Amino acid sequence: MTEKQLSAGDKAPAFKLTNQDGVEVDSSKIAGKVIVYFYPAASTPGCTKQACDFRDNLGSLKKLGFTVLGISPDKPAKLKKFVEKEGLNFELLSDESTDVQQAFGVWGKKSMYGKEYMGTIRSTFVIENGKVLNAFYNVKAAGHVEVLRGELGL
Repeated sequence: MTEKQLSAGDKAPAFKLTNQDGVEVDSSKIAGKVIVYFYPAASTPGCTKQACDFRDNLGSLKKLGFTVLGISPDKPAKLKKFVEKEGLNFELLSDESTDVQQAFGVWGKKSMYGKEYMGTIRSTFVIENGKVLNAFYNVKAAGHVEVLRGELGL
C-alpha cells in the first residue's frame, strides 16, 4: 500500500540499495543535492524516454551540483543491461523488495486496461542533506527534466 506521501521539508527516508554493478549505495553517504526518481521498469518505452532525458541533461545538472539516481523494482542485472543499451551515465538502484518505494510513498495501486495492480508510481524527489526540497508524484516520462528545471527555477 502507498504510505503517506512526502512533502518539502520532510526528512528523506534513508536507504541502502544495490546499483547496476552490484555495488551498495548508501543514501547517507551522498553529499549535496540529489535527484531521486522512481520508475516502474527498465527498458519499457516511458522509462527509457525518462532515463534518456536525464542522461542527456546530466552534464548541466551536475554543474548545478546535482547527483541523479534512478530507482525501480528491477534486479541489478536488468538495470545493467538498461544502462549499457541506453548509455546511461548515472546510477540505477534496485529496490526489489519495494521497501524504499513504500517509504517514499511511490508504491501503490495502479490500473491498466481496467485491471488494478500494485506498482511504482512514477515520481521524483529533490533532496539535500537528507531533507526533501521537492516531491513530485505521478510525473510524466516525456519532457520530465524540462518540467523539473521549471519547477526548480534552473
